[in-house]
Amino acid sequence: MSLPGLQHSHESGTALEEALAGIASAMSDPSRARMLCALMDGRAWTATELSSVADISASTASAHLNRLLSHGLLVCVSQGRHRYYRLAGSDVAGLLENMMGVSMRGGRALATRTPVELRRARTCYDHLAGEIAVDIYEFMQREGWVTDEGSAVTEPGKRKLEALGVTLDPRTRRKPCCACLDWSERRFHLGGDAGASLLIAFEHKGWLRRTPGYREVTVTDEGKSALFRVFGVGA
Repeated sequence: MSLPGLQHSHESGTALEEALAGIASAMSDPSRARMLCALMDGRAWTATELSSVADISASTASAHLNRLLSHGLLVCVSQGRHRYYRLAGSDVAGLLENMMGVSMRGGRALATRTPVELRRARTCYDHLAGEIAVDIYEFMQREGWVTDEGSAVTEPGKRKLEALGVTLDPRTRRKPCCACLDWSERRFHLGGDAGASLLIAFEHKGWLRRTPGYREVTVTDEGKSALFRVFGVGA
């Protein structure tokens, strides 16, 4: 005879394990993995664009996208006659970023296998990643702009960010601020609403320029001067 509480616990555990296995299975196909990695640029892509990225037919891409949708990894947005796919949220992007870090373990081989452009500056869904982002985050920690563990922006930090034109959302439903592990650098960069807002501000100022369809980020000449002046970061 099993107690009701224990039975409920077992059923809940089984459901969780099955859901976890389903998500892992959905991500395990190389074509679906390529689609997910492409969507890490934070933009919404059409099925045709994603089929090109994965080098598969449109019909095959449609089946893969439906699989990813069914497991909550993607969302589909209809606009006019077109349907666009994007990651379901920053939590999915964080999962992918962490998996990239695990898959790229290997010490010295990392530097030669990771493209220089991606290592220097790229997007991590909706915030900045790469060497430059890591250096900026370390500056913010040293100067007390964020707490030691990176879970919050300090009051002095808020004033500094506001002076840079960074608008933080006090009612955000996501993490206001977090330390996001950078898969190529093995150090942290700024994530959460603060990280996303910082990237938006850099773009508006013309310090960074994003390449449509790619994660690489180009630092403009004005941006190089500004990042060194404000954060002591050489770009």
